[in-house]
Amino acid sequence: MSNLSPSPGTPMAATPLTRAVLEIDEYASTLGWDKPARLFALVDTARLRRQEPRLAGQLGLDQDDAGKSQLTPIEQDEVPAGTPLDKFLGTIAWPDAVVGCALTVERLMLPPSAEASVPAGLNDKQLTKWVAAHPERQEVRLTVGVLRDGSRESAVRLREKDSSSEVLTGASLVPGLADALAATFA
Repeated sequence: MSNLSPSPGTPMAATPLTRAVLEIDEYASTLGWDKPARLFALVDTARLRRQEPRLAGQLGLDQDDAGKSQLTPIEQDEVPAGTPLDKFLGTIAWPDAVVGCALTVERLMLPPSAEASVPAGLNDKQLTKWVAAHPERQEVRLTVGVLRDGSRESAVRLREKDSSSEVLTGASLVPGLADALAATFA
């Protein structure tokens, strides 16, 4: 487990969840591209300081930082290689202290104009191959976070515009992944 420290370049966000998602996106950007998916527990920072002061100290969550970050992302063990993400997420159960979770994963995406030209009848493997060969494909890093209360946030970073100022955010950018993460709290 590792804690993410807010990066000086991470913009102030409207909600704690948006801030946490942007912190995770910024952390993932420091690791570079072509990395496996990463899963994070989101914990209430004040509660962590109160209930686990030793752990909070190890994670660098000093009392002086009170009010700066309301959610602390804590990276979990690696997502097992070769395991489909939906199957892996189906095995997750969070303890009560975890108020949310987030995942960052790289994918290939097509612009809406190209989606109309997808050949009918392709299985998942064929579709993946077709998208990978498409001239309009975009490599993206998706960071999606959800809270137990149903709140959602997403950040999308294009590889060709790999800059914090170019990250798109929104609650409904990656609904399927948000649904899968929310199901880990069911």
